[in-house]
Amino acid sequence: MKMLVSFFNRIMQRYLPDPFLFVIILTFVVFGLGLIFTDSGPYQMVQHWGGGFWGLLTFSMQMVLVLVTGHVLASSNVFKKGLGALASLAKSPGQAIIIVTVVSMIASLINWGFGLVIGALFAKELAKKVKNVDYRLLIASAYSGFIVWHGGISGSIPLTIATEGHFSQDLIGIISTDQTIFAGFNLFIILILFLVLPVVNRLMMPSKDQTVTVDPVLLENDAQAAALEQGALTPAEKLENSRIVSLLTGIFGLVFLFYYFATNGFKLNLDIVNFIFLFLGILFHGTPKRFLDAAVNAVKGASGIIIQFPFYAGIMGMMTASGLAAVMSEGFVSISNEFTFPFFAFLSAGLVNIFVPSGGGQWAVQAPVMLEAAQTLGVSIPKTAMAVAWGDAWTNLIQPFWALPALAIAGLKAKDIMGYCVLILIVSGIVISVGMLFF
Repeated sequence: MKMLVSFFNRIMQRYLPDPFLFVIILTFVVFGLGLIFTDSGPYQMVQHWGGGFWGLLTFSMQMVLVLVTGHVLASSNVFKKGLGALASLAKSPGQAIIIVTVVSMIASLINWGFGLVIGALFAKELAKKVKNVDYRLLIASAYSGFIVWHGGISGSIPLTIATEGHFSQDLIGIISTDQTIFAGFNLFIILILFLVLPVVNRLMMPSKDQTVTVDPVLLENDAQAAALEQGALTPAEKLENSRIVSLLTGIFGLVFLFYYFATNGFKLNLDIVNFIFLFLGILFHGTPKRFLDAAVNAVKGASGIIIQFPFYAGIMGMMTASGLAAVMSEGFVSISNEFTFPFFAFLSAGLVNIFVPSGGGQWAVQAPVMLEAAQTLGVSIPKTAMAVAWGDAWTNLIQPFWALPALAIAGLKAKDIMGYCVLILIVSGIVISVGMLFF
């Protein structure tokens, strides 16, 4: 195990470029594949790329807010004490790796955005508390928990097909979540991953001489509450340092949250997670000035998301408008039978996800091909949908697109954790494949 980890780490450290260069390379790869496998010419592919370039603006802003509000919340004394108390449960590096994996998986089952942020923040707290724990593996373990999100209660594909008026309703009708999220095969996959992933992550711990640790002082947030200067404050400064302003603003947000959950039940989406983080951050920092100081510090890590996500939107534009994503899906369908179809649907979704890193967007592209093939072969529609969902979640492990928020919080580069993620990808792929084939 350690030899494999060492091999993958060397490969990633040597050959994996910065995430921005990765998306540029991916752009030209998709451009070339479109020319080879579709009827689109060079000029048309550029049109597809430019036409989709701004298609993720709303989502990009949501992800920036996930990072910023999560960072702000984590820098508050209340939250740091809470995570710190939980981190104190780990008494050794091995326990730290196991605990952060489990916590991240639980959080990701609740909501994928919540899981991304909480996992990385908790990993930082563990790094402060536990001596001699490998920081790279700690963050990789936190990120590995993200793999279960599409099998959880925020999974976009199962929730889409359970919603009245979804785009495939005429073909498959409404499919309730007891046939997808709470189906036996899905619960089996989640259970085995909960048992296997913490153990795998623990076994990947490097030897003491190869362990990369981090000085806990470097993990402290720079945005600390500044002491008020002596002397009379101006009216504006009094407002900036007023606890009443933050309290009233926070209460305003909490009242809306009460209304939201009373009306919708415990239904989390990215917007409501950001709303929770934002207003808890306002309350926990105590004054507007402390909150804004923390926000300024948090924004520094958001540059990768702001710059790279439009390029991924351009890639999605080429994949969908040229028909390349459908071509990939049809290739896997052509070699499938009734028994192997869920497995190949899972693999095809994993491949398409590298180029179309959006669960909802990927389903819109693959659903017409996969659902028609499933009906022709007599394969379960709910299982087909979840095969695509798990494929989408699976290759997120090696897709820097999704790792950006966690990496920004941790202060690491993609190549620092991707060696570990490759091995996790292999192990989790086996577990999911067994669930698709035999359950």
